[in-house]
Amino acid sequence: MSKPKHADRPVLLSALIIARDEEQDLPLCLLSLREAGIFDEIVVLVDEATADRTESLAREAGCLTARRKFDDYARQRQAALELCSGDWVLWIDADETLSPRLARAIKEAVDKPRAEAYAVRFSVRFMGRLLRFGGLGSEAHVRLFRRAAARFTGGLLHEGLLISGRVAGPLPGRIEHLPYRDLSEYLRKLDRYTTLSARMKRRAGGRFHWWHHFILPCDLLRRVVFRLGFLDGFPGLAWASLSAFHHWLKYAKLKEMEESR
Repeated sequence: MSKPKHADRPVLLSALIIARDEEQDLPLCLLSLREAGIFDEIVVLVDEATADRTESLAREAGCLTARRKFDDYARQRQAALELCSGDWVLWIDADETLSPRLARAIKEAVDKPRAEAYAVRFSVRFMGRLLRFGGLGSEAHVRLFRRAAARFTGGLLHEGLLISGRVAGPLPGRIEHLPYRDLSEYLRKLDRYTTLSARMKRRAGGRFHWWHHFILPCDLLRRVVFRLGFLDGFPGLAWASLSAFHHWLKYAKLKEMEESR
């Protein structure tokens, strides 16, 4: 892979992506990274189960690509990290894009670091609208970090970063997340994610209890009323309803797993 030169930058910066069947979303993500003009390499680790053009699109865009059989998100992300050569790494997903303001802030942060890692703010776009309420709008996660000071931890579904050193931020600017293009995609992903979550809970010794049935109405009330999700209009109400159902469904699947023993 040919790498652009950044003679004015004292560090090498990598972008890290793991992907499975992301031919629709990946091009926009890669475009935002290229337009940022700050990355020396983009590493895309592709799930072996991928059946679309994800890998070829990444390769055509000049990314460093590899394939790996998926076992869990933490190991998959760590495997991608080990392919990176940058002193600093930005973790970004295929359905996310980098704002120009955040790109500038990242460049400043790695040129004159004051921490080993930085949090980044997020915006979620759903059904054509940026959601600002319902628990969204103030979301921030550690996504920029010094490679030597970080490793991924977690399990089958959820992964996180273990940072050795100070964490600062959030940085100015945002990553915009487009997790679902439409309701059909939400429902397709819902089955996979809730199954993985139920398996993770079962491995940890979790069990279904009768009060889990109240998760759906309670979570819906919390998102719509107490977190003002209704102010985002129909997309906000749809997001709140689907999120509450998602939360309940993983426990329903846990119950199903218990009874199938």
